[in-house]
Amino acid sequence: MIYKINSGRVSRMTGSLYIRMSKGLLFCAFILTGMLAPVQSQDTIRYSNPSWWFGAAAGANLNFYRGSTQELNSAFMVPEVFHNGFGAGLFAAPLVEFHRPGTMLGFMLQAGYDSRKGKFDQIITPCNCPADLTTDLNYVTVEPSLRFAPFKSGFYLFAGPRVAFNLSKSFTYSLKPNPDIPEQLAEPDLKSDFSNINSLLLSMQVGAGIDIPLSSELKKTKWMLSPFVSYHPYFGQDPRSIETWNITTVRVGIALKLGRGKAIPKPPKAEEPLFVKINAIEPEVKFSLDAPKNVPATHNVQEIFPLRNYIFFQKGSVRIPDRYVLLNRDQVKDFKEDQLQDLEPKKIPGRSQRQMIVYHNVINILGNRISKNPAATVKLVGSSALGPQDGLKMAESVKAYLVDIFSIDPARIAVEGLLKPRIPSEKPGGIRELELLREGDQRVSIESGSLDILTEFQTGLDGPLRPVDIFATQETPVHGNVNFKAEGAKAAFTSWSLEIADQSGQVKKFGPYTEEQVAVPAKSILSALAEADFKVNMIGQTKGGKVIKQEAGLHLDRRILPVPDELTRFSIIYEFDNAEAINVYEQYLNDIIVPKIPKNGKVIVSGYTDIIGEEAHNLQLSINRANDVKNILENGLRKAGRSDVTFEVYGYGEDPARAPFGNKLPEERFYNRTVIIDLIPNR
Repeated sequence: MIYKINSGRVSRMTGSLYIRMSKGLLFCAFILTGMLAPVQSQDTIRYSNPSWWFGAAAGANLNFYRGSTQELNSAFMVPEVFHNGFGAGLFAAPLVEFHRPGTMLGFMLQAGYDSRKGKFDQIITPCNCPADLTTDLNYVTVEPSLRFAPFKSGFYLFAGPRVAFNLSKSFTYSLKPNPDIPEQLAEPDLKSDFSNINSLLLSMQVGAGIDIPLSSELKKTKWMLSPFVSYHPYFGQDPRSIETWNITTVRVGIALKLGRGKAIPKPPKAEEPLFVKINAIEPEVKFSLDAPKNVPATHNVQEIFPLRNYIFFQKGSVRIPDRYVLLNRDQVKDFKEDQLQDLEPKKIPGRSQRQMIVYHNVINILGNRISKNPAATVKLVGSSALGPQDGLKMAESVKAYLVDIFSIDPARIAVEGLLKPRIPSEKPGGIRELELLREGDQRVSIESGSLDILTEFQTGLDGPLRPVDIFATQETPVHGNVNFKAEGAKAAFTSWSLEIADQSGQVKKFGPYTEEQVAVPAKSILSALAEADFKVNMIGQTKGGKVIKQEAGLHLDRRILPVPDELTRFSIIYEFDNAEAINVYEQYLNDIIVPKIPKNGKVIVSGYTDIIGEEAHNLQLSINRANDVKNILENGLRKAGRSDVTFEVYGYGEDPARAPFGNKLPEERFYNRTVIIDLIPNR
């Protein structure tokens, strides 16, 4: 059963409060402006806007409660958990600002009263009695912010830390009678203080505002009215040191400021107009290309394939999905990790490749490793949106398979049920594509402290399993690309493209591009040709509308077949929307991968994302991931005294034509959050 706050009533109350405050500040501004008018109207000197402003700000805090609370203090715990809520509180503070007229950067400081009061969603107790919990949390807040006016106008953005000191921490708990027993008397409201309240909070805010002048240039004392809105995310806003309750706040308000301007000197009269001719500077772009000596055919590849320690379930089912390979007891004795490609699940996804077949054997890999290492123990943690009990049943389903098929002692496998995994994909406050994120959180996580099961570079909760070696013959299109560079294109061009003509005059077009480096598969240029010379035109459109062309020659030859090289491929997997998890892998990159980089070889680093999120954001995220890996590898080589390796870095974002896997299943999306590292020997 779901209970909702009367959001319409709250919105009307908040809107009414905001309108009354706005009218009051406007009224004061007009009175003060009128009082100054008789004196200043006679002054014909013009005054600039001040650099320093002083005033006051007032507004409404719209407080969104997330998480849960049950133990209100050491003397009282409610019978059922309160989840989520909403409330509106008052904000009022004096302020000081500094920003020079006509500049972009400035400083703001507000310090005053800050209410984070609210009401949790109503719950039903075991006696079928409705219960309500309202809070009265108030703080003294200190908010220094950096002010940024991107257009050097009245519109500005601001951001900075928030330091809050708790003033009050009271609550009111109301227990209403059972509606099925009308004659039952209501219990009196309980009013008390929360325990375990954090007396000091360190958080942040971002916001925007606009300055509306109330004074003319003829007045030395300037008045300014500034409506503003700011966003205070939940980071650092946990009001208590226990449980999971946190607060996200949207503040809507208005500020009234005044300052004293400086007299503007009158410009001297020019005897003759002075005309200066300015020659436009043409943008400089350096165009170059790097082509392979020949288009590679196939290579023997050793792939060090990472194993995510997750088994994904369908919502509403506690049965292991058919896409996972499930053995019978007779097959266990012949199970080998290096022959996983021969064991296929009953239902293979449409774009499944050998890597997914390996991953879908993860339960058998786990069972095999536990069997071979008698001291190893694991914990299976099931997470389900239907509740911890459902998650526990999912974990027990995996445990039953390991016990029945691999004959593992049940005492070596612990189980636990949670509502959300310890590292969830769905973050508090998220509003987009939640269904896909929640699919990824419906899973059983494998936890262990046994190094024979986990990878060599990470231990602890959610540490990945030790990777599996895959040996295969495959095409390696990554180093069969022609790399085109247009250095300076971002600053000079709105976009640029390529026109590539063969000896017969047939032209192929590629682009438009906005990044400075792109890779085009050599096969796309050659088509059916075995060997050809090409004329390449780089065509750029400047931001002023001018077209700039640069020409280069290109020769491609696929007739010379290379000696098959054995290439090595590594992959690194990230959590959702994360580019900084690379810190976990630094030891792995330095200790495992750097020593394997061939002398005078090439390292190709390719970043990818899943389809969740904006396309432009995902492209930049994939580039950031790839560059992080490259920087760590370069530092490791430098420490080893090596400078013989060249790097190529690519970010493909969510591009479905480049993605290593599909995006229909949660495990495919998890594996698409990756950086792939190809080690190419010198040929």
